[in-house]
Amino acid sequence: MSALVESPLQLLCAVEAYAAGHVTPPAATQARIVARSDVPTLATAVGAVRDLGLPDGLDVTVGPVSRTLGGDPVHLVGDPFSGVFQTALARGTAPGRIVVVDDGLATLDMARRLVEAEPMVRLSTPTGPLRYTLGAVTTRRLRRLARAGRLTVCTMLPLDDGLTAGLTALGVEVVEHSFGWLASRSDAGAPPAIEEPTVVVGSGLVADRLVHADQYAAWLAGLAADGPVRYIPHRRHDALVTALFERLPGVRVDVPGAPVEIRLRRLGTDQRVVSLPSTSAVTLTRLLTPRGVAVLPQDVPDSWWTPRATPALREHLSVAAGLARAADAGRSAERPARPAGRPGRRTSPVA
Repeated sequence: MSALVESPLQLLCAVEAYAAGHVTPPAATQARIVARSDVPTLATAVGAVRDLGLPDGLDVTVGPVSRTLGGDPVHLVGDPFSGVFQTALARGTAPGRIVVVDDGLATLDMARRLVEAEPMVRLSTPTGPLRYTLGAVTTRRLRRLARAGRLTVCTMLPLDDGLTAGLTALGVEVVEHSFGWLASRSDAGAPPAIEEPTVVVGSGLVADRLVHADQYAAWLAGLAADGPVRYIPHRRHDALVTALFERLPGVRVDVPGAPVEIRLRRLGTDQRVVSLPSTSAVTLTRLLTPRGVAVLPQDVPDSWWTPRATPALREHLSVAAGLARAADAGRSAERPARPAGRPGRRTSPVA
């Protein structure tokens, strides 16, 4: 088995897929995950995963990416929208089987495009004719693999019944996980415990210029007015904006690095996690709510969005809060999240 991962979440989900037996290589064959060396914080994420103790037979390294898929019987990929993966898939012969693991909410868009036979192009990226063509080729090849029973989607996202049925009808094997491997790890390899009662998981929407930084900063300051806050920057963060957050009263800023799913696994029942709509709201719900830790995804007010945020992208991101509640096996999917501030405060982050 070979695997290419390009983000901390992809790395973690790749290990989960291997640990669950979905990408088991042939006997006496080493399974190898390669994390891109040119992605910021990914080397730190690899170190954090290694500290937990890798599953037997799995090696995780940081290095340059291969431009071909090679002759491996199983190839694992975290981002079918990646130009690296799409080019490799278009150039050579596909491996015996491809396993797709989560790359955030983009996994939902990937699944929809696969079912509807649309080109694999990102919602957030302007697409030229060459990239559009490459995305169309990727979709065709993945659908061909699905019809041959050679495509698996391993996800922690609670896919709706219609999307799951569409993938299954296409021939895709859909398997779900709840971070069973990570939950089984001892606290020996966990980062130091966080003391602040509120942890804010930073959003990449600011660095991507999709929401206004000043409104986001005002929201963070409002949360800190209720009590001490630990802020964990997104791996794609604006250094100047993060430096501003370091000067906000009551806010302690961490450095980006290890996946939040690892660094927050020691939170207690008297703590809570707050974030804007993001995949981390779903992943942390999977991990923390069974332990009694509140995970509170917050809606984005219309006034926060910049002109770069298209209606289609806003709609796509808005599903995160609902997915987080659906992922909470201990609560009703319709039960509303608790407010993020004092009792009686709004749940939406209005500045």
